[in-house]
Amino acid sequence: MAEAESTPTHNSEPDSKGSKAKLASGSIPGHLVAQTTPAIVGVAAIMSVGVIDAYFVGQLGGAQLAAISFIFPVTTALSSLGVGMMVGINSVVSRALGEGDHERAQARANVGIIVGVIAGLVLGLALFALRQPLFSLMQADAETLPLIDEYMAPFALGFPLMLSMMGMNGVLRGQGAAKSNTAVLVVYSVTNWVLDPLLITGAFGLEGFGIAGAAYATIGGWITGIIAAFWLLGRHDLPFNPASTRHCNWKEQLSAISRVAGPAAFTNSINPAGLAILTSFLAVEGQAAVAGFGAGGRLQSFAVVPLLALSGSIGAIIGQNWGAKQYDRARKALWQAGIFCLGYGLSAGLILFLAREWFAGLFSEEPQVLDATAQYLAISVWGYAGYGVLIVVNGALNAIDKASRALALSLTRVLLVMIPFAWFARAALGTEAIYIAELVANLSGGIIAAALAWWVMWHRAKAKESKQKS
Repeated sequence: MAEAESTPTHNSEPDSKGSKAKLASGSIPGHLVAQTTPAIVGVAAIMSVGVIDAYFVGQLGGAQLAAISFIFPVTTALSSLGVGMMVGINSVVSRALGEGDHERAQARANVGIIVGVIAGLVLGLALFALRQPLFSLMQADAETLPLIDEYMAPFALGFPLMLSMMGMNGVLRGQGAAKSNTAVLVVYSVTNWVLDPLLITGAFGLEGFGIAGAAYATIGGWITGIIAAFWLLGRHDLPFNPASTRHCNWKEQLSAISRVAGPAAFTNSINPAGLAILTSFLAVEGQAAVAGFGAGGRLQSFAVVPLLALSGSIGAIIGQNWGAKQYDRARKALWQAGIFCLGYGLSAGLILFLAREWFAGLFSEEPQVLDATAQYLAISVWGYAGYGVLIVVNGALNAIDKASRALALSLTRVLLVMIPFAWFARAALGTEAIYIAELVANLSGGIIAAALAWWVMWHRAKAKESKQKS
């Protein structure tokens, strides 16, 4: 279905109270498809960047690949800040549009972008100053630290570009401009793909910069992404116009954005942190176990791309309808998204389960690694449906300004279920305890998420609606 994405110029803005909440009317299944389909492309493109970086850096040698292994969790955590910023801006912009308040939406969009730039500058400078103590604390050795520094110094100085790009994308996403949002991510990713071989290993007679080239390629991607986002914002209802913030209440707008952005950033960083801890538990079982877990995790990351895309696109749909007081439409959208998570999650899990040995062979020919990967896929895949429900509910809660509940949900899944289960069961079950822990966390997380969504969006919300009517 074609995306219902209007592209007026900013010369044709509506009145300050004229609503542009196009997702608050029309077919809900149509909106879900139109918003999620492009997002799948964007999520897949973003995920491919890390794989391509690792491939070309791996050609430099084992020490460089080890350096990237230290860098990856840090950059993932920093990326979570960008995602949190994007989610926060998406939430407040979509609700303001749903309320029909274009002036407030314009102010919040531009405040969000400006805050992203300022936060990026502060965090980037802090990262630059602390980069060496940070990686020394992570036990990087004397051979690896200089290589890490080659990457992190330019990355830290370029970090404000990433938060700027994510802030602009939050404005696009809040308007329901799914194709434009995806276009920014694809432009960033493709630039990174093209620059990686040129800047890391060298080509066409030019000498590469080694591991630092991966950072330069990422910065190049951010620059082109910002250019694309700036141009696309001008073709929609909320262009980048700092003058629109002149008379707005900055304190109110900052509070609205931070209420969602802060918890969302932590929510997005919890799962990678939990998986890192599970990996450390597996390390005592040997390299084969860790390699199998890593290979299975890479397969899983691609298998759940549609679920990740849906969790991002649901925010604008829920936010605009909630802001427009179309509560039943918002609930219907979440219900239909949940049904998709169950159907797709079980189907993807079944495919990986039945072909687990073939998929395992894509990563290694060593018998022990093959066995570990196949064992992981035999167990973990049955939790995809629950994981999908969890992240989609998180997206919905963020959209209606309940980000603290989404954070509590993710903390419960990782800290109260996944890690304790793995810790206590590994003595009896060995490596299977780690795989089962992830499965139990995803299943229980999905059930708890569904219950929380019912309580917040059905039970409590309907009671409040009844009081307002009376």
